[in-house]
Amino acid sequence: MYLYVHENKTTSDLPQDLILMVKDLTHVMDLELNPEIKLAREDVNIVMKNLEEKGYHLQLPPDPLKTDLYQGD
Repeated sequence: MYLYVHENKTTSDLPQDLILMVKDLTHVMDLELNPEIKLAREDVNIVMKNLEEKGYHLQLPPDPLKTDLYQGD
């Protein structure tokens, strides 16, 4: 799971229920998002919208029961 947090927010700004759900947080990277970039599993526009509106975006792991095979370009 990945938790994107707006650059102007800290974990103390996040909802308590969210913090309890994700438990221990480890900083992985800083990203500069813009509509032209692609993220591997998320729509960058939705991530950016959630960051502006909520201050965070939670990306959950893919459903293990759903086939997610690479089909090629």
